[in-house]
Amino acid sequence: MRLAVTGAGGRLGSSIVGLLRQAEFADEVLAWELPDHDLDDPASAGRLVAAGRPDVVIHCAAWTDVDGCARDPELALRRNGLATGEIARACVAAEASMIMISTNEVFDGLRTDRAPYSPADATNPGNAYGVAKLEGERLARAAFGESGVGFVTAAMADARGELRPPDAPGENAGPQLAIVRTAWLFGPPGLDFPRKILAAGRKALAEGTELLLVADEFGCPTYAPDLAAAIVALVEGAARPAGRSFRGIHHVVNGGHVSRSGWARLVLRFAGVDLPMRDVPLSTWPRPSTPPLWGVLQTTPLPIALRHWHIALEDYVTELAAAEEKR
Repeated sequence: MRLAVTGAGGRLGSSIVGLLRQAEFADEVLAWELPDHDLDDPASAGRLVAAGRPDVVIHCAAWTDVDGCARDPELALRRNGLATGEIARACVAAEASMIMISTNEVFDGLRTDRAPYSPADATNPGNAYGVAKLEGERLARAAFGESGVGFVTAAMADARGELRPPDAPGENAGPQLAIVRTAWLFGPPGLDFPRKILAAGRKALAEGTELLLVADEFGCPTYAPDLAAAIVALVEGAARPAGRSFRGIHHVVNGGHVSRSGWARLVLRFAGVDLPMRDVPLSTWPRPSTPPLWGVLQTTPLPIALRHWHIALEDYVTELAAAEEKR
């Protein structure tokens, strides 16, 4: 297979590219990023897909600055909505399949029953980032002709908790669309939440102040290399001679959920940083964008099981500490 990854230099894209380049089923991996793939250029996607002729495009590129999206919702719609529709239409024209990366922020997070959101739950984004990503989902589904309820539930489990087989023998013959929603992504490269908390904790410790932590926002910390492995497994399953369809909406996160405060406390504990901390509500820090207070996703069946976020986080913080010691 020839595979293409947009946003190939980003947190998720770089992990996917690295895994694909080690995969036996991947004959060629096209790593698309700026300046060749530009979310602000409506013709960019069409040019790349037509020239590269990939079998599958994994669309990771996005504007993930949620506060920036809130300040400029039109630009957010351009980059996270319209650009997704453009690459989806280019894929259909080239008979290529597509995996689009989306977000838990397509949900408003206002449910009070503490049940995780499934793909069948109604979407209702509460911020500009979520609105734009949901529009990207809508445009991708329109391009692939996936307007029905069957697409939403295609990735969900049957009564035995197994992956559903293709609906028809010929389902894998044509281009497929998968939408992968995830949440609270962390990992290299760049300044992610664990790195920010470590910096804030060390600063507070040096200044002799307490660290304030948000206690009323909940989600599923997801380690980018683990998410990348799950996505590559989906593609590999479809690449086999009697391959399984990856069509549908997938919720892919590491196991478990936690508050921002709980996540931060564990980061600091794993790093050996001990200081006074106090839980506060999200409203303590007014900001342009409002994240869902309950952004927990129900994981849909996958070819591989993702480990608990605790385990992934401990491995990651250990890696950060080792890298700091080498400096």
